[in-house]
Amino acid sequence: MIRALTLALCLLALPAAGSETIVAGLSQSRVSITANFDGSEILIYGAVKRDAPEPEDAPMQVIVTVEGPSTPLTIRRKEKTAGIWINRSAVNVGSAPSFYAVATSGPLDKILSSTENLRHKVSLDQIISDVGITAQAENSDDFITALKRIRIADGSYRLDDNSVILKEQTLFRADVQLPANLTEGAYRVRILLTRDGKVVDSSEQRIFVHKEGLERFLFNMAKQQSFLYGLASLAMAVVAGWAASAGFRLLRR
Repeated sequence: MIRALTLALCLLALPAAGSETIVAGLSQSRVSITANFDGSEILIYGAVKRDAPEPEDAPMQVIVTVEGPSTPLTIRRKEKTAGIWINRSAVNVGSAPSFYAVATSGPLDKILSSTENLRHKVSLDQIISDVGITAQAENSDDFITALKRIRIADGSYRLDDNSVILKEQTLFRADVQLPANLTEGAYRVRILLTRDGKVVDSSEQRIFVHKEGLERFLFNMAKQQSFLYGLASLAMAVVAGWAASAGFRLLRR
């Protein structure tokens, strides 16, 4: 009886016939923000391991997402009052991804069903719908839509259809550009394998972004010793002003 139970458990642990598994890697798992940092490109590559011949009913597709740390923010709406544009209403968002990119091997709405999209939270709309609003305002949905529009415009959120290179239904690669204004923290990388709109396998990894050198020193000083940081900033401004004034006096002579 014990042997039969052990055999049954082993059979359950084996992958199902015809199953497909992602084997993936990253060109780098750490990104350092330095004084001359102007962004970074991450290569996400991999292959599909199969236990049986490839299914012929639907072609394989690959979706790659990169999600940055979530941060709180306030979204404000300007209104024209007496000829002047001023902030009149606002919504506080408890957490929203600081960066989100989706790269696909085909049109997202064609290779991923709405049910799977809802389950795995892949599209920009699904990510935006999950932001945590901590202070409501009238028509708060308009503010969430504005957040999406603003972050798409500055490159923080983007959808790159047909940017994943897929070869022989086995090998794939995606190049994801990280902007210069990265938020420090862990970035979640997801790779989803789909067939006929359904996710058949997924893989997840992390990219760690951190400040180094002078940026790290100034960041820590601003956070931990704000008074000294303020004095140092004031001193630097005074010295810069004096140096500029002295330079102009020399040029006049």
